[in-house]
Amino acid sequence: MGIETVRTTASDDEAAGRRREQRGWYFYDWACSVYSTSVLTVFLGPYLTSVAKAAADSDGYVHPLGVPVRAGSFFAYSVSLSVIVAVVVMPLVGAAADRTGRKKPLLGAAAYVGAAATTAMFLLGGDRYLLGGALLIVANAAQSVAMMLYNSYLPQIAPPEERDAVSSRGWAFGYAAGSLVLVVNLVLYLAHDSFGVSESTAVRICLASAGLWWGGFTLIPLLRLRDRPAAVREEATAPGLRQLAATVRDMRRHPLTLSFLLAYLVYNDGIQTVISQASVYGSEELGLGQSTLIGAVLLVQVLAVAGALGMGRLARTYGAKRTILGSLAAWTLTLGAGYFLPAGAPVGFFLLAAAIGLVLGGSQALSRSLFSHLVPPGKEAEYFSAYEMSDRGMSWLGPLLFGVTYQLTGSYRDAIVSLVAFFVLGFLLLARVPVRRAIRDAGNPLPERI
Repeated sequence: MGIETVRTTASDDEAAGRRREQRGWYFYDWACSVYSTSVLTVFLGPYLTSVAKAAADSDGYVHPLGVPVRAGSFFAYSVSLSVIVAVVVMPLVGAAADRTGRKKPLLGAAAYVGAAATTAMFLLGGDRYLLGGALLIVANAAQSVAMMLYNSYLPQIAPPEERDAVSSRGWAFGYAAGSLVLVVNLVLYLAHDSFGVSESTAVRICLASAGLWWGGFTLIPLLRLRDRPAAVREEATAPGLRQLAATVRDMRRHPLTLSFLLAYLVYNDGIQTVISQASVYGSEELGLGQSTLIGAVLLVQVLAVAGALGMGRLARTYGAKRTILGSLAAWTLTLGAGYFLPAGAPVGFFLLAAAIGLVLGGSQALSRSLFSHLVPPGKEAEYFSAYEMSDRGMSWLGPLLFGVTYQLTGSYRDAIVSLVAFFVLGFLLLARVPVRRAIRDAGNPLPERI
């Protein structure tokens, strides 16, 4: 009786410690998602473009390092360069985290580098476009590295049967924070005269506040997450691109994991393209104003909280794979409906945004939790570096197809509906992955529902 009591107490203590760590983990999504929403999605692109145009010559070009660049392209090129930096750094940091077992200090370093760069965006006045580009590259690359480390904690803090719910709550926390701060930012931006500041100053305050939020709330996961002993032998880490090649070679020993990653790469490319191009479709094809588009972004953020939690519950009944497949079917129907939206009718666009919000968070959350089952023990950060690159670094085919379709047809309706191909192909590729066998091949226990 006494031994059973001791075992029960130890088990209860372990469960309580795990829940405490999970709550801390949620707060990193709460901390960093504000950067993605307020900085990348809403404010930085237009503002940095205006700063670059202020510094441009009479032909509309700026000359970073002597290279002529159209001022209107400077933001896009800076984002692309940040992706290249992240692709080089992520595999190196991921391998180092797995080999040393010291994920938390690396997560803290990446998060605070990104938060500091974002806070420093307050200095982007006048024609300081080069400073803006440099800060964007640092912040975006640091965000990618930190998210890779953050995601790699999931298999360690949640047993197989809890991962769908835990991953969904993390995404929900992130979307909730993004919604909350975006509302505050929009109040300041739209009523800047009432607060006695210029529009430019209001934008710079919004940018800097995202960095302060990111840095401040990162303290919670750093206090609650803990490092585990390294499950693989510590070795010298190869340079970034060589480390990436080594990771891919290792993944070839787990072809079913690679099959899932390919499916994710395809349908996530579609998701990311819809997110980035929906506002272009709304403004250019439907003739909607900026306030309508910002309102739609906010609606997506709010409903993504409910979508992530709701799809997490569905996964408990139907399994993560079936729920993701259902979400891809919903994405396909949503884009089909978007093709028929009438111009100048914001209600239809808001309905489209609502549909996107409801499937967005769940698609992302359940993809993350499903992938966590396919990662060999001890290689979480290394494999999640490849996953994060699929999420952030390889989503270029969708925008290319969108752009080529518009160029050939002159219709944004044709361009938006062309993205259906990514969801249909992603559905077919994912449906072919035998996830139970993939989990066993990776050396992980099978959850009751998958």
